[in-house]
Amino acid sequence: MKTWPTVEHIADAAPLPAGYRYRQLSRAEIPRLVEFLRTHYPGIEVGNASCHLREDFYTTRASLVGEEDRDFFVVLFMCGEEIAGMHSTERDPDSEVLYGRIGAVAAAHRGAKLSYNFLSLMEALGRAMGAGLVYGLSTLKYPQMQRAFEHAGWLLIGIMPGFDREKDSSGLVKRVYEAVYVKVLVPNEDMPPPSVDAMTPKVRALFELLFPADRQR
Repeated sequence: MKTWPTVEHIADAAPLPAGYRYRQLSRAEIPRLVEFLRTHYPGIEVGNASCHLREDFYTTRASLVGEEDRDFFVVLFMCGEEIAGMHSTERDPDSEVLYGRIGAVAAAHRGAKLSYNFLSLMEALGRAMGAGLVYGLSTLKYPQMQRAFEHAGWLLIGIMPGFDREKDSSGLVKRVYEAVYVKVLVPNEDMPPPSVDAMTPKVRALFELLFPADRQR
């Protein structure tokens, strides 16, 4: 699988609204990003995304400006010198798949619909790197990100119960449901449908519900 593309390539393939620009995370900006997330995305204090609040996560696992290529890519959405948003993507080089880990937008910039760029950004990264598929998860607590996935043409393929942990309104940590969305980046001929004879009745029913066109191929 190819290395992460340049910010210039991303800007051409997934342009941001006027007044905003991409910047790849640098080592010097890590403390600033962690503070940004504590302020604008406090819900990640526990669970799958909590690693983004630890500075050592970035220094050991993320591709930083001018440093070695690693399996996480963190890009900032800048407005002047202010961090207006961020997005983190994880690469699985063996399966050649990208997973959108988290995205966050500062409260003052939420009217710019920067969250829609999370998805165009992931598609641009996937296509540049030769990924077969990109995927992401959406909380069921709020519908905004679900709408963004569906507006962008991503496919809802299921709901995972208990995948992640969040704090409830009383401060207790509970496991939660997450919707799973995917965008396939390879042509149909590179992904032949499985034989129905290899499926149990329940799997076949779900497959035909999710992929009715593939049933006819």
